[in-house]
Amino acid sequence: MWEVNVLEKTIYIRMRHRAHVRPEEKILLKDVAQIIAPEAALSNLRSLMIHQVTEGDQNIIVIDVMEVIKKIINEFEDVEVQSIGPAQTIVEVIFEKKKVSIAFFILIWFLLFFGSAMTIMNFHDDVSMRSVQEKIYTIVTDKKATKPLLFQIPYSIGLGLGMILFFNHVFKKRLNEEPSPLEVEIFNYQLDLDNYVVIHENKESMKPVNDD
Repeated sequence: MWEVNVLEKTIYIRMRHRAHVRPEEKILLKDVAQIIAPEAALSNLRSLMIHQVTEGDQNIIVIDVMEVIKKIINEFEDVEVQSIGPAQTIVEVIFEKKKVSIAFFILIWFLLFFGSAMTIMNFHDDVSMRSVQEKIYTIVTDKKATKPLLFQIPYSIGLGLGMILFFNHVFKKRLNEEPSPLEVEIFNYQLDLDNYVVIHENKESMKPVNDD
């Protein structure tokens, strides 16, 4: 047991929203929380083990602040623990990624490419894009054309540039620091998923135990 000066016995912790660990690793307090504590106890607090990742754990582990406070109180004498911020930390266990074969990568690339192309073509057919371009060409040039390339070529180039600007990426390079609408949607989806995991974990922990 570690003794802490009575005048400096308040420990403040702020649970992190999300953390990542490897299989079989120990989850320390510094991994799941920010800590403000007396200098004499800070080092021991940071290295306090909260959970040992085992094969029985799934890829998501929820660490509750009550569990953290209990371990701190058991380890330190006469301390007051103040929790600020989130009540849980979601710990994701990162397993080694399997290498993707070149054939599988090419197959996925072709499926995405032709699927996107078919989607754009079907959309243009639904809104009669070709007839609209023909009418615009006739209005501007006073001539009729079944293939108004004067509008179709710039439109195709603009469509590709518009998609690059929308996704805010050229391969792995970002155009600016502003998140794209897709990144915002993915972020909101991740928040909803994390909330579901936390609520589901709380429901599981509140189930009554049968004393058979």
